[in-house]
Amino acid sequence: MRGNIAQLMQQAQKMQEQMQRAQEELANLEVTGNAGGGMVNVTLSGRMECRRVRIDPSVLSDPEMAEDLVAAAFNDAVNKVNAASQEKMGAATAGLPLPPGMKLPF
Repeated sequence: MRGNIAQLMQQAQKMQEQMQRAQEELANLEVTGNAGGGMVNVTLSGRMECRRVRIDPSVLSDPEMAEDLVAAAFNDAVNKVNAASQEKMGAATAGLPLPPGMKLPF
């Protein structure tokens, strides 16, 4: 019993280190969301901070379309950050038995 607890604690420590490393990698990650066939690009960091917005000048003639494309590009970038986050966090917790439905980070 005592050996199992010690082993579980070692696994938890290793997972914590891996999660910290994954969070640092995510902080340095940049992803770009696109809309309108590349007419609008939004670049976000892994912490969901907007780094760049590029809008093709031809889009600016129609403000409503420009607004829709910016929103769509932003949502695309958010989805890409979330996917990368799930992938990195999943790799960090691999091998540690978590209860069903428990997601990390909390």
